[in-house]
Amino acid sequence: MPRGGPLARQLDSEPPPSLADGDVVVEHGPTDEEGNLEPLTGGEVVLSYPSPEGLRREPDEVRRVISHAGQGAEPLVLVLQAAEELRDEELTTVLSAAEHSARPVILRVIRNG
Repeated sequence: MPRGGPLARQLDSEPPPSLADGDVVVEHGPTDEEGNLEPLTGGEVVLSYPSPEGLRREPDEVRRVISHAGQGAEPLVLVLQAAEELRDEELTTVLSAAEHSARPVILRVIRNG
């Protein structure tokens, strides 16, 4: 996720309960001059939504895509074009789906919402 925006502040100061167990790594990636994350250099993008609400509206789709992604060495990447905050329900959808994959799962937020 981009550094310094509302999402980064939320996850630093008031992380959702689903992040409490330490199984999730939150990283701030390099951004361009407009504050967007630089292009991804690895991983297989399997799903993209304009905002986190897509994760909440389509949890079955998230689970289906991750569980049917097949074998591979590259991580599976879910892209959110923009986010101001992430709610526990949205993160739980991704974490639950990731449990059904042998591949790592990355939730990538391109820009601050």
